[in-house]
Amino acid sequence: MSLMRVIEALLFSAQKPLSIREIATAIKSAEDPAAAEPNEFARLREAEVAAALEQLKIEYVEQQRAVQLIEKAEGWQFATDSQYARWVRQLFPASKPARLSAPALETLAIIAYRQPITRADVEAVRGVNIDGVLQTLMERGLVKIAGRAEIPGRPLLYETTQFFLDHFGLRNLDELPNVEELRKRNLPVARAVAGIGDAGQPGSPPPATTQAGSAVSE
Repeated sequence: MSLMRVIEALLFSAQKPLSIREIATAIKSAEDPAAAEPNEFARLREAEVAAALEQLKIEYVEQQRAVQLIEKAEGWQFATDSQYARWVRQLFPASKPARLSAPALETLAIIAYRQPITRADVEAVRGVNIDGVLQTLMERGLVKIAGRAEIPGRPLLYETTQFFLDHFGLRNLDELPNVEELRKRNLPVARAVAGIGDAGQPGSPPPATTQAGSAVSE
C-alpha cells in the first residue's frame, strides 16, 4: 500500500482541508479486522506525511492535472486549477459579492499588517472615519474583534480572520507582501485625551489627517 495513495484518498474524501497531524492520526489509527497483517503505517511520522504530500503535489503538477494539491492556512486540500475556473464557475451561477472598494482595501491592509489594532489608530493612518468601511469588512468576514486594548477607555481591537487568509490564498500572515518592512514602519497613532480615553472614542477629537497610510496599502 502506497502512503501517497492513502493520503490522496483521505484528501479526496475530506470535506475540509486536513493538517499533517490530522492525516497522520487518521492513517495510524486505521484498523481492518479482516486484514491478516497489522496496520503497516502504525508508526507513521508526521515528517513522512509532509514528504509524501510534497511528492503528491509535484506529481499532480507534472501530470498537468485539472486538480491540484494546495496548502492552505488550515491544511492541505485538492482544488481545481485556476485556468479551468470559467468552466467550473458554471456549476455555481450565484452572483459573487461585490469587490471591495479602495478605502476598504486600504483599511484591510492596515489591519492586516498592524493587527491587533484599534479603530482610532487605523483612522489616524487613513485620516478619515472608517465606521462604514470597518462594518463592511466585518460583514464580509474579513475582520473580527480581537478583544480590548489595555489603554484608557479600553477600545476594541480588530484583527483579520481565517477567511481573510483563505480569500487571499495565504497560509499565514508572514506571507503578506513586504511584511517585515511594513510591520516596522512608523505610522501615526491616535492621540489620547486625558480623562476621556484614546482618540476615536466618544468625545475624542478626530485624528490628524496624514498621507502615511498610502505606504501600507500598496
